[in-house]
Amino acid sequence: MKICLIPIDNRPVCYNLAKDICAIDEDIEFFIPPREYLGSLTKYADSDIIIDWLMHLPQMDAIILSLDTIAYGGLIPSRRIRDSYDEIKTRVERIKPILAGKKVYAFSSIMRISNNNYNEEEKEYWKDWGKKIFDYSYNSCKYWHPHETDIPKDILEDYLETRKRNFEINKMYLDWQKEGFFDTLIFSKDDCAEYGFNVEEAKELENLGGKTKTGADEIPLTLLARAIKKDIKVFPVYTEPEYKNCISNYEDVSIEKSVLGQLELGGFNVVNKENDADVVLVVNNFVEKQGELVMDWSTKPYVHKFIPPNKPYAAADVRFANGADNGFINQLFEYQLPEYGYAGWNTSANTLGSLLAGLKVKFNAKKYNDEAFKKLQLIRYLDDWAYQANVRGQIDKPCDIKKLMKPYEDVIFSALQTPKRSIDYIYPWNRKFEIEINII
Repeated sequence: MKICLIPIDNRPVCYNLAKDICAIDEDIEFFIPPREYLGSLTKYADSDIIIDWLMHLPQMDAIILSLDTIAYGGLIPSRRIRDSYDEIKTRVERIKPILAGKKVYAFSSIMRISNNNYNEEEKEYWKDWGKKIFDYSYNSCKYWHPHETDIPKDILEDYLETRKRNFEINKMYLDWQKEGFFDTLIFSKDDCAEYGFNVEEAKELENLGGKTKTGADEIPLTLLARAIKKDIKVFPVYTEPEYKNCISNYEDVSIEKSVLGQLELGGFNVVNKENDADVVLVVNNFVEKQGELVMDWSTKPYVHKFIPPNKPYAAADVRFANGADNGFINQLFEYQLPEYGYAGWNTSANTLGSLLAGLKVKFNAKKYNDEAFKKLQLIRYLDDWAYQANVRGQIDKPCDIKKLMKPYEDVIFSALQTPKRSIDYIYPWNRKFEIEINII
């Protein structure tokens, strides 16, 4: 099977993770643009060279396409770029002849509204006015009229014009869908609140026939799962079943709806009994409020004795955002690691989408590569547990973390029953938020 992916940007979870998942099945021929073509925190993707690269591919069985990369140069540039609607429309229409007659699984973002004055991924004025723009959006939509604000007129107009431009581009994609260019088209909702312009845009896109999904970085991976046509019966279970209606940080739906939504988009068959399942999806969910270690947001710890299901299982660790739950991980290491993988990175949707993609590829593998699967799991445990849930909190800025990671490496290599190997840790965007793990 030949699969092509155009990612959102060059982060490890957008670039390397997809490659590592596809490597589990040697029957998959995976095509992805050279990493230097893609955008980063400060660099925009080269849309023209990516389009040229697409034109010269052999016949694909599936193309998984970040429309933001073509239109704006990536997810972050979609909020920053000053190009006009007409300029963006002209650029993105270059791909229409390439997509004609292909199986295309496309996704485009609904522009987020972050609730802070942190402008690393936004326009410059966000450092002074970001929180007030969020409040203006939230209150205007909650009370159904423009909210009074002291945001400078030129800044507010620029923000609203950028939103309108992106929204009109998304409506254009709906026209493409009606013309038959997409097998699947998803509009992603990143960092959502209960009210806001992004929530209203999502509703309007849905009224126009569009499909929206909470999340962002994981959606290409969920679409990867969808592109692999295999009937897999999955039974989801929750470590805190009475709290499955609670809403995760950065999301606007309950954890149960997030789980079922990812399963539906990934092309899985949800069953109601463990005995009917091929694979059990264990969701380590939270009590009332999702925790987050780096933000010092606490939640009730995992206090249960973990009893593995009677069927093969995968584990989605979402008790905390941006990192694993130490109590749950210790139980997994003590009793039985999940046969179909573990994930616990970033948001609940991020964790679920990537986990389900690995599950689908492994379950369907025609030429299964166990070393590739173990590599994928090494990276997830090292990143989600060792670094995000533990080492990240011990450092103030990017630095050499090899000594801090060593005790966790020993535990993980032993649990996975794989020989120890040398590991390099890199900060690809020169910030603590993400690391790149290179196993040598």
